[in-house]
Amino acid sequence: MQIVFEPEHFRSAAYDGETRVGVAEIEDTRECWVITHTEVDPAYGGQGIARRLIEGVVAEARRAGKKIVPLCSYADKMMTGKEEYRDVL
Repeated sequence: MQIVFEPEHFRSAAYDGETRVGVAEIEDTRECWVITHTEVDPAYGGQGIARRLIEGVVAEARRAGKKIVPLCSYADKMMTGKEEYRDVL
């Protein structure tokens, strides 16, 4: 499983070979990145792919000096109130 940040598509994507099996979509508002949607193919559920997708967005946000607004319910649950994400929230 490969996680790739694709800035031209405003997303972090998970690939199983050539097949895209998950995405975490963002909206760049210039002030911050809003995570609007996270989705993983149900056939790949339970493998931690959604978490890895969000971690990919977080890593890129840190590199770019961006803050994140976790609008999607998964990202919100994963990030809000967690010390390890305080620097990007």
